Amino acid sequence: MRRRDFITLLCGAPAAWPIAVRAQQSEQMRRIGVLMNTAADDREGQEGVAAFHQVLQQSGWAVGRNVQIDIRWGENNGDLDRKYATELVALAPDVILASGSPSVTALQHVSRTVPIVFVRVSDPVGGGFVDSLARPGGNATGFMLFEYSFAGKWLELLKQIVPRLTRAAVLRDSANRAGIGEFAAIQSVAPSLGVELRPVDTRDAGEIERILAAYARSPNGGLIVTPSASVSVYRDAIITLAARYKLPAVYGFRYNVIDGGLVSYGPNRVDQFRRAAEYVDRILKGENPSELPVQAPAKYELVINLKTAKALGMTLPPTLLTRADEVIE
Repeated sequence: MRRRDFITLLCGAPAAWPIAVRAQQSEQMRRIGVLMNTAADDREGQEGVAAFHQVLQQSGWAVGRNVQIDIRWGENNGDLDRKYATELVALAPDVILASGSPSVTALQHVSRTVPIVFVRVSDPVGGGFVDSLARPGGNATGFMLFEYSFAGKWLELLKQIVPRLTRAAVLRDSANRAGIGEFAAIQSVAPSLGVELRPVDTRDAGEIERILAAYARSPNGGLIVTPSASVSVYRDAIITLAARYKLPAVYGFRYNVIDGGLVSYGPNRVDQFRRAAEYVDRILKGENPSELPVQAPAKYELVINLKTAKALGMTLPPTLLTRADEVIE
């Protein structure tokens, strides 16, 4: 083939390419950052990211074709959060998915312009992430875990499980705004249930064990494990201690019961990632996070571990078992 004929063929070739191929080549590549507050091997964290990917795909976003996703795992470590927040913002993403309040804090410290969609945040207004739930007003919006008043339901549930209950130890992070709010909500319903509360800070595993060992020496006691990053760090130890000292315990999330806790009642945390993907899709298509309202959970779930109940020598009320969304045999 002569050189002139070859150039003519090459220049004319695009007109003969399939329409779909040319559409893919002209499609703009978008970039999504993800800052998780768990370790990379965390089961629920992986489930959340997978659910996020699935809904994005259903909305027409395919990794490698029209979107690139950069994930960082903060491991509930403030230093890592700050490092990865800086890295992600430097990549110039179109939007960032942030899991947990520390992740949002780290990201907004670096940038107040890159759009952020958050999940697993307890108090977005109190944390300074948004101006209001209805009109966030800045660069962030997303999905809150629950309102503080919800925490009172944990004590009501514990009383239903243990009708003779007169004492409840409440594991919380007193340095965390959510921990303070949750304890106040539990405290507001305690008198009507005839229950005395004992707050237990979760900053040191050894101190938690010493307090629970002494607490368990008296009868008619139970345990409420409020959600926080510090509680998550010690969750295996807390579940082990509750079993060792025969303390019936109520947790905020399903994964605690999967790992051996007695009962949990709280939002479906993986579902928040599905809903977050819908917000990310809307932002990629031109909507402003400042105008997307912060939403409360849409799904709550009651999960019971019957194996743990038997180990504690407990018979749970049939009405409770009937209400359960999941019963682990």
